[in-house]
Amino acid sequence: MSFWMSVLPAVPPRAALDGDAEADVCIVGAGYTGLWTAYYLALADPALRIVVLEAETAGFGASGRNGGWCSALFPKSVSALDRMFGRDAALALNAAMESTVDEVGRVVAAEGIDCDWAKGGTVVLARTEAQLARARADVAEASLYGLDLVLLSAAEARARVGATEVLGGTYTPHCAAIQPAKLARGLADACERRGVRIVERTPVTRLAAGRAETPSGTVRAPIVVRATEGFTPRLPGFKRSIAPLYSLMIATEALPEAFWASAGLAGRETFADFRHLIIYGQRTADDRLAFGGRGAPYHYGSTIDPAFDREPRVFAELRRALGELFPALGDVPVAATWGGPLGVARDWMASVGLDPATGLAWAGGYVGDGVATTNLAGRTLADLITGVDSELVRLPWVGHRSPRWEPEPLRWLGVNASLRLMGSADAAEARTGRIARRAALMSRLLGG
Repeated sequence: MSFWMSVLPAVPPRAALDGDAEADVCIVGAGYTGLWTAYYLALADPALRIVVLEAETAGFGASGRNGGWCSALFPKSVSALDRMFGRDAALALNAAMESTVDEVGRVVAAEGIDCDWAKGGTVVLARTEAQLARARADVAEASLYGLDLVLLSAAEARARVGATEVLGGTYTPHCAAIQPAKLARGLADACERRGVRIVERTPVTRLAAGRAETPSGTVRAPIVVRATEGFTPRLPGFKRSIAPLYSLMIATEALPEAFWASAGLAGRETFADFRHLIIYGQRTADDRLAFGGRGAPYHYGSTIDPAFDREPRVFAELRRALGELFPALGDVPVAATWGGPLGVARDWMASVGLDPATGLAWAGGYVGDGVATTNLAGRTLADLITGVDSELVRLPWVGHRSPRWEPEPLRWLGVNASLRLMGSADAAEARTGRIARRAALMSRLLGG
């Protein structure tokens, strides 16, 4: 269980499916994607019979475990989207992502969801000369597209995030820190208030046109939505559609005001740095540091297991990295550790779509940037399903089909090699201060 879930009041699970059922829309997965889709569908047409099937409980997956960044980040950069779809389409998707952050905030307020919302933006620190070069390159690229990304001097960056060895950084306002499990639970309640039926403890064993099969019955519906993200490989026929990569997190005890006087994060800015092996953090509403990162191995055959949520080596490395950033932590112990899988498409491109011939719809492949992207996906799916010809359904990720991942053992070799390359590149840059060109191999290996 994640720290985020562990601090919420215990609630009994919703009833499991108890036989066959009929619906207008059946959604598989009660994470953010499935819940946002159900929410906007219920708003668009209150008469729709909407059933959401969940193998565990609402928010069990990444939606209840993530770093709590409701950001405009998308797996592909604007320049990559430009190369794929053209400048106008790339800018339209970026603008949609930015406005989505505020849409989540609007719904949170309208539905009375107390998820510790604080829109403080994101600071990405540069702590080596190589990282500073990447910061400058990102800002230069952003300026070509008119994006809200500013270069921070060392003093400006340290004023926001009082970390060590800061040479500069970047800042964007398009991010809010949240308590993700509170959002998942509140969103599920909002769906139920609008007549959505959420069925828990009901794993789907097979998806097909017009139906979702479970051990306790089949739900038949003309529209079936796959919203399973990192757990997608468990479905027959989808083993190579999404690669589940693990991201792990730690949280400290609540920290005293004396610590925050030097550490900053007064606006609860989310923070990271420009290393290759991603880290991410936030100051929680109760004054903890919640901090996570990649580095856990990919498991052969896209296997998902609760044991993989716990990698002592990665937890120790996260605590070491956090102490390096904020030495004033001293020997403050780690209060909680957790993790889970996120979904990665072979070309690093999230997508959403509906096949009108079969009624099968999908959304996913967020590469860990799904808190806001799921909301955009839910609104888009609602328009696709109800036949609304909106700007959302014309965004370039709609209908995109990613290639399948390579068969094993190539998948295992490629993904884990890329993780090792990123780690070694960071070590080389810390040692020499020069950009490690080997990191570029990661993009070629994974299609990022």
